Amino acid sequence: MSSVPRIAIPEPTSTDEAYNQRSLPQYIHAVEAAGGIAVPIPLRGSRAEQASMLASCSGILLPGSPADVDPARYGQQATKECAPRDEPREAVDELLLQNGFAEAKPILGICYGLQSLNVWRRGTLIQDLPHAEAARPTVNHQPGREVQRAHPVLLTPGSRLSHVVTHVVEDGEPGLFVNSSHHQAIDRPGEALMVAARSPADGIIEALEGVNPSQFLVAVQWHPERSYENSAASRALFEAFLEAARAWSSAKAAFDTHKP
Repeated sequence: MSSVPRIAIPEPTSTDEAYNQRSLPQYIHAVEAAGGIAVPIPLRGSRAEQASMLASCSGILLPGSPADVDPARYGQQATKECAPRDEPREAVDELLLQNGFAEAKPILGICYGLQSLNVWRRGTLIQDLPHAEAARPTVNHQPGREVQRAHPVLLTPGSRLSHVVTHVVEDGEPGLFVNSSHHQAIDRPGEALMVAARSPADGIIEALEGVNPSQFLVAVQWHPERSYENSAASRALFEAFLEAARAWSSAKAAFDTHKP
C-alpha cells in the first residue's frame, strides 16, 4: 500500500455523463486536497476490473447521484416522486460496501451515498420529503447547488462526527450550517448505524455513522465536497477520513509484513 491513501470513488451515475463531469471533479479535488489519491471506479467496467482497482484502495467514498435507491430493496413500492434506480451504480456500491465492511476500511458516504449505505444495512428511506405523510419537513432541503448555508444541523453529542467537526464549528455551537440538495432522507437507520446529526427544525436525519469504534464510518446528507474551500467543517471531515485511511493502510502493511 502507498503511504498516500488511495480512495475508491464510484462514478456517480451511469445515465448522465454531464452530471459525472460536473460532480466527480469536486470529490476528486476534496480527496486530493486532504492528502489522498482518488481512484474513480467505472460503473460499466467488468467486475474483475472494479475489484482489482478496489484492492489497491484503503478507503471508500460513496458520492451523490441523481438516481434514487430502488425502493424494492427496502420493501416498498416506488412512488411517482421517486427517481429511477441506477443498477450499475447499485452494483458497484454493493461491491465497495462488501469490501469495506469485510476489511473494516474507512467509509465516507455523501447524500445518495448515505442512503445507499443505509439501505445496504437494511434501513429504510423516506421516498420524497415534500410528500411524506410522516416527518414532513419544515425547512427546504432542496434550495439548490449554489446555496452554501441552507440550514443548520444538530450534532449528536459524543458521536464521531461531532468530535471531527466541533472544534471548527462557528462560535462553539453544537450545530453547523450545511448546504442541502436532497428530496429523500433516512427513515429507519440500518443495522449498526446511529444518528449523528439531525435538522433541528424538523428532525430529519442528516448524518449516520457506524457504532463500531474501530472503523471510520460516517455518512452525511449534505455535500461537503461542494463546500470544501469555504467550510472548515467540510475540510475537517475529509481530513479525518483521509487520516483514517492512512492509518488503515499502515496497519495493513504492518500485518502483511508479519504474516508467516
